[in-house]
Amino acid sequence: MDIKAIQASYARWAPVYDKTFGAVTNAGRMRTTRFVNRHAREVLEVGVGTGLALPHYAPEVNVTAIDYSEDMLRKARKRVAEMNLRNVRELRQMDARSLDFPDNRFDAVVAMHVLSVVPDPEQVMSEIARVCKPGGRVIITNHFASGKGPLALLERAFAPLESLIGWHSDFEIETVLQEDSLALEERRKLPPLGMMTFLVLKKMPG
Repeated sequence: MDIKAIQASYARWAPVYDKTFGAVTNAGRMRTTRFVNRHAREVLEVGVGTGLALPHYAPEVNVTAIDYSEDMLRKARKRVAEMNLRNVRELRQMDARSLDFPDNRFDAVVAMHVLSVVPDPEQVMSEIARVCKPGGRVIITNHFASGKGPLALLERAFAPLESLIGWHSDFEIETVLQEDSLALEERRKLPPLGMMTFLVLKKMPG
């Protein structure tokens, strides 16, 4: 999926995201923020979208968040202002393939339902690993290809429509598990119907 298709998709989805895809992804959002609240004080959220997760971070967790879409960021900034979310330190427009942060900057890096909508997800994972501190965690929630069964058939049917719907329905989990510096700590299916997966990866020292 090219960057222009992604921009168009984000602009199309921004007005209705919260009540559509945002509702479907609530379980992963809640599990992710609960995990971060227990384990981190400095977190980067990659692909913040309209900011649905932002109110769920604990007040003592300092949040930096980025998104490529200004349409999404406008809604996120409005949410931060209306809810007076003082722990949200930055909301920045940024390409996740080239993060403008130093190495080893964050205790945790979160990517919720974003890796299957970006071009070059392998490069995004490399950047995520780079800015995460050794011993820190990368937390991912995403839909991954099922491989078999009725859901797999549906995923393959939707695959040619990726530019219209804005995500890869047949996205392979191996794409996010191949970063050498990240070790898998937890893998769990999430509702609805196990369509989403929750992953915790730990950045190894060295």
